[in-house]
Amino acid sequence: MVEPKEFLKAGQAFHGHKCPAMPMGLRVGAAAMNKLGVERSKDGQLLDLVELGDGHCATCFADGIQMITGCTFGKGNIKKLHYGKWGVTLIDTQTGRAVRVTPKAEAMLANKKSEFFTEYRMKHIPASKVPAEVVEPLVEKVMNAPDDMLLNIGDVFDYEVPPKVESFSGFVCDICGEMVVEGYGRPLDDKKVCQPCYEKAQREH
Repeated sequence: MVEPKEFLKAGQAFHGHKCPAMPMGLRVGAAAMNKLGVERSKDGQLLDLVELGDGHCATCFADGIQMITGCTFGKGNIKKLHYGKWGVTLIDTQTGRAVRVTPKAEAMLANKKSEFFTEYRMKHIPASKVPAEVVEPLVEKVMNAPDDMLLNIGDVFDYEVPPKVESFSGFVCDICGEMVVEGYGRPLDDKKVCQPCYEKAQREH
């Protein structure tokens, strides 16, 4: 069984501040892993589909998901669906088994009504500036609540995993001299260039 408390300290160091959303990501990710009976992804063994959007509260959630599942943007096995929700579908790419887990709406609403949000975050005070006596009880509450009070854990279902294609080919841009992955190159007259150099050349003509 994956124990989210074992990842809290590392998660907070990675994330950069204390808040309830990153721990919620730890809880959701752990519940999904335990439901599937899988270990943390060392390579591409797992795939996360995270329903977050951009520019809304509690996107810190994604750092908890990355920390505990090992699905990271660097490995390319976490994707944002831009739904503006906090659901996560975790997929075992070896078997095609998947599960969707979400925080309960009541738990999310309770966090949003807390002093952390109403007196600090909603007044645009950075989370790192919130007093410890305000944020730490909220973190403790998220980390210690029973799964059935905090999470909706779906049934395991089959998911068709798309084949992963990795490119090891590259070239040196004829204008800026930087390395570029082969499939991202653009022809420019007699040159082969990267996208930024191509776009700059188009603007200058």
